[in-house]
Amino acid sequence: MSAKVAVIYYSSTGNVHQLAKGIAEGAEKAGAEVRLRRVPELAPDAAIDANPAWREHVEATKDVVEVATLDDLEWADAYAIGSPTRFGNVAAQLKQFIDTTGGLWQRGVMADKPVTGFTSAHNRHGGNESTTLALYNTFHHWGSIIVAPGYTDPVVYGAGGNPYGTAHFGTDAVSEETLVAARYQGERLAKITARLQAGAR
Repeated sequence: MSAKVAVIYYSSTGNVHQLAKGIAEGAEKAGAEVRLRRVPELAPDAAIDANPAWREHVEATKDVVEVATLDDLEWADAYAIGSPTRFGNVAAQLKQFIDTTGGLWQRGVMADKPVTGFTSAHNRHGGNESTTLALYNTFHHWGSIIVAPGYTDPVVYGAGGNPYGTAHFGTDAVSEETLVAARYQGERLAKITARLQAGAR
């Protein structure tokens, strides 16, 4: 039985979207069934239109990537959840989705399921680590099992050596080295999930 992995993210200009696709590719390589989902955009059109890259990404993904629902959390055996950093914290769009999970949390839906996080920031020290750790605060409350990449493969160093989760910084496109690390993170999540499933049988 293959693991089912939900990759759920928010991305404004596309960098977190690229990381999410990399993680999904890695999970699929490990044999997982994957749902790639974006959370709804909350920003007003005036804010989006003020940044051409933001508007371009909204238009490019609106009919391509399905919007995340709570059903995706129920369906999945494991989660990869990503957000750009906003003042060192999770973007409001992703946080709003997380804040709708109370009913699932009360039923223990996310408990004991492996989960990992990823992020992107404008600057090298713009809050990537604190944003990933903020995501992990939620995962602790869910009772999920955090699967960080750690330093378990040399490819982590190619993406800057962040042991908490793959992170991109800057306004340029995500580098191939960082995408390799993202694929590794997704593959690791899927493999550990499969091992846990095998042990539970």
